[in-house]
Amino acid sequence: MFESVAYAMGTPQAGAAPSGTDMMVQFVPLILMFVIFYFLLIRPQQKRAKAHKQMLSELKRGDHIITSSGLLGRILEISEEEALIECGEAKLRISRGAIGGVIDPKAAAAEEKK
Repeated sequence: MFESVAYAMGTPQAGAAPSGTDMMVQFVPLILMFVIFYFLLIRPQQKRAKAHKQMLSELKRGDHIITSSGLLGRILEISEEEALIECGEAKLRISRGAIGGVIDPKAAAAEEKK
């Protein structure tokens, strides 16, 4: 009795080697997940990193910036590794990579008045 149940639970190709198409069908969901992750996560992140790197290369003296920690300031000096910014009455030396973005000078003046 148990022997007939064991045969009934077997696959139709029991004992046969899996064909190439069966293995390909198993990899399709994995490949599809990688494609989705690429377009939803990896590609946008690479675009943002490229835009940030370009923004950092175009910085110049007098630009109004916001740091990644939220400080607003104006660049007084800039080198390859560091920037000296004026933040209110203080002068701060920060890493160039800590600059989050360039802001409109009119918006910066309105923030300083507050």
